[in-house]
Amino acid sequence: MAEEKDRACDRELAWEEVRTEHLVRDRWIDLRRSAFRYPDGKIWEPYYNYTRRDYAIVVASDEAGNYLCVRQFRQGIRKVTTEFPAGGLEREGVPVFSGSTAEEALTAAKRELREETGYVSDQWTYLMRVPACASLSDNYAFLFAAENCRKCAEQQLDEMELLRVEKHTAAEIDGMIRREEFPQTDHILAWLLWKEHYKKEPR
Repeated sequence: MAEEKDRACDRELAWEEVRTEHLVRDRWIDLRRSAFRYPDGKIWEPYYNYTRRDYAIVVASDEAGNYLCVRQFRQGIRKVTTEFPAGGLEREGVPVFSGSTAEEALTAAKRELREETGYVSDQWTYLMRVPACASLSDNYAFLFAAENCRKCAEQQLDEMELLRVEKHTAAEIDGMIRREEFPQTDHILAWLLWKEHYKKEPR
């Protein structure tokens, strides 16, 4: 009964998309200008939203307990940032924009960890799937942890990737977050989830 009531309340809040124009639609993004009808019948436009591919983030630690991070330039904030290894999902070499599974995300997480850092792991933990930006985008981030990572190869970076691998202690990552030097929100969420999981697991 409570669930039915909640669904009825949700219907009173939901917007209905009544018109959509695709401004940019390629293998990287589907940028749209839409019109939405409010529950009271009013139309709101323009509302800009987009689809990008789902991606995986890896909180990776090596056999000594240090965490593998990458430094790279982020165009949105025009800064070089520190963050965890991450990358987009693919299905048979084609970007996955929706309907990703945790299994596909794990495959991507393993690939990105190996390509960006040269490390691999046999010990993986799935943490959560979370919307990348629920107000503007319909893609998801899949959050993982990988323990006891070991170096097996050199980096194999994509054409547009330019990054440096760094190792940090847990205390150093906490400090960077407090100083706003680890600015990716979904990466911070992955870190906090992993810390909570780690405390609950017997060691």
